[in-house]
Amino acid sequence: MSAIAIREVRPGDYSQVAKLVELAFGDRGEAELVSSLRDHNDVVLELVGLIADVPVGHILFSRVKVTGDHASDAVALAPLAVLPDFQKQGVGSLLIKAAHQILADKAETLSFVLGDPAYYTKFGYDRQRAAGFESVYQGEYLQALAFADTPSAGTLHYSPAFGSL
Repeated sequence: MSAIAIREVRPGDYSQVAKLVELAFGDRGEAELVSSLRDHNDVVLELVGLIADVPVGHILFSRVKVTGDHASDAVALAPLAVLPDFQKQGVGSLLIKAAHQILADKAETLSFVLGDPAYYTKFGYDRQRAAGFESVYQGEYLQALAFADTPSAGTLHYSPAFGSL
């Protein structure tokens, strides 16, 4: 596989990213989520992975509000998408690692993901870390990663864009 360049998504990338996400998931639902998160101004970080200037992977983190005794902001990883021909080649891993570094540099402290624990635990996400948070998505697939000292409990409020899924 050729070298992958990672950069922030630009408005000119939107149509290619939508096609990439649709192909990765096999339907329009996640691509519509990406568009809706942009429309709600809830995107915290959005990266694209490119090979020869062609997008092959995409990752988005949106704002999550944590309410409770220690109210704070957090982020949610959703979605992570890689074109089918490039899956299982490390593209997703590179995007996650790059995004985590940028988020930590931006002083983000807590990230949530709803996904396969066998995959996301490799990046530090932990089911136990998420167990103290109330969420409509609470369950075995909700995991959290702390970049710094953060609350261990509260209620998660995702962007209204997630209501359309």
